[in-house]
Amino acid sequence: MTTPKRANIMFAFQDRTLTANCYHFKTMEKIRLNKSALEAVDDYWEYRRIVGDDDGGKLFTPKQYEEYKRKVIPQRMKNRLYVSFGVPGSIDCKLIGPETQCFCNHRYKEHRTEFEVVPTERPLALPCRVRRCNCVAYQYVPRIGQNPVRCGCKHLPEDHNEATGHLCKKCSSCSGYQSPYICGCGQPSSAHQTLVETKLEREARGQPTGRDVPYAAMGGLTGFSSLLDGYLALEANSSDQGREDVCQQRCSGSRIKEPSTKNSHPLNCKKGTHNP
Repeated sequence: MTTPKRANIMFAFQDRTLTANCYHFKTMEKIRLNKSALEAVDDYWEYRRIVGDDDGGKLFTPKQYEEYKRKVIPQRMKNRLYVSFGVPGSIDCKLIGPETQCFCNHRYKEHRTEFEVVPTERPLALPCRVRRCNCVAYQYVPRIGQNPVRCGCKHLPEDHNEATGHLCKKCSSCSGYQSPYICGCGQPSSAHQTLVETKLEREARGQPTGRDVPYAAMGGLTGFSSLLDGYLALEANSSDQGREDVCQQRCSGSRIKEPSTKNSHPLNCKKGTHNP
């Protein structure tokens, strides 16, 4: 094994400078942090999830940070936009999060995701904010693993113009990006669309909105199940409901047989302490 090289990592967050010992190996590195350092790391990631890139790459001072939260968070929670990809009138096949890539190859968080007053026109376009990018509206492209699906012309999305129409830059026969990909829901990619909606609009469709959070560019994410493709999330929710039903039945039976026992309490069932 290669002899580790000891190095000091210095990092600061809101007037706190901390040192951690880092041992670098060929294939891994080990970082040891004390409690204060771990708290600083947690605070930094909380800051980054709230502020995003609004600080221009330079950390806000504590006073600026508090002012930013006071001004932005109430508006963000009120005007949150939910973004999904699916067949109209059917399930959401993909819920968009801050790191989800657009057709233009930039992430959702690099697009405009917030408005002081949400526009009334639909569809609601969220243009890319990256300099020199011609993307006028966030548009999700299905992926197989880490790779985006190709167009019918055999070229990748990045080989097409990110502007409206998505004409191919490598061939003249392509009339615009169109994938033959079949989604896990059984419908072709062409039947899907990227939907941007408000909380009220999403609730009207009977879709979950989760709890209000202060974080930037959350898109359609409302919980861990949001990270699954739509049909897989349905299966997971169905399995969870099935386990809950069995749990409740067992707890009910336990209460009938042993009404005075400690293990008959319904809360103990969720902890896995009920009798089989």
